[in-house]
Amino acid sequence: MKKTNHINYAASGQEVYCCLRNRVVRLDASHTTNYCLGCKMYNGNAGGKGVECLWEDMRDVSNPYRVSDPHAEWASNQKRSVVHLHEDGMMYLQTGPCQ
Repeated sequence: MKKTNHINYAASGQEVYCCLRNRVVRLDASHTTNYCLGCKMYNGNAGGKGVECLWEDMRDVSNPYRVSDPHAEWASNQKRSVVHLHEDGMMYLQTGPCQ
């Protein structure tokens, strides 16, 4: 699967969605130092307006994908679809929150 560049623009209070931590975080010097700079998904500082993260997104999103509402982005990332092969040979699609 192709990796998507997620441009997470900081919302009020410098909040962004962090895929690594799977939560909305305050994008400050502490978070950047302790998480972003060591993260394999880190892809830049969005021109000083947030953070860019490069990861394989199973959703149908544009590339680059621009995020301005970190809480909506968090909610969207709590859902996933999984295909299960049942013992009867049929494939079933199951959706639910990320585990």
